[in-house]
Amino acid sequence: MQYLDTSYLIKIYVREPGTREVEAWMTGRSHFVCAHHGRLELFAGLKRHLREGRIDVRGFRQMLAQIDADAKSRLVEWLPITSSLVDAACRKVVELPGSVFLRAADALHLACAADAGLKDIYSHDRHLLAAALHFGLRGIDVIASP
Repeated sequence: MQYLDTSYLIKIYVREPGTREVEAWMTGRSHFVCAHHGRLELFAGLKRHLREGRIDVRGFRQMLAQIDADAKSRLVEWLPITSSLVDAACRKVVELPGSVFLRAADALHLACAADAGLKDIYSHDRHLLAAALHFGLRGIDVIASP
């Protein structure tokens, strides 16, 4: 089981910079997990691609259907966001050093991965990766930086 944040999940559905590296890393692996709010982030990201003309309406609808199919086949599992998970994320955010920048949604990703007992989180978000150690996680990015 590997935790992918939305910056990786979107690359499963839309060709964008980093897609090739993420697809290569995913080869031979299965059962990817993400906090349930990542589904909303994914839909919003796909809607942005539609709005900006990178995908058309037909492609957008196909991607939404594929997301549902991937959940049904358990390729991607959406982990629940509970009040205790939010409370744990709040405690961690309060404990962070002042120099660590972390968005609320990213704190939920980190808290969710830690709560699931995972040791690693895969992301292309530099702020999430920098904060991962504070949640007891190793942040990993398989996308080559320019």
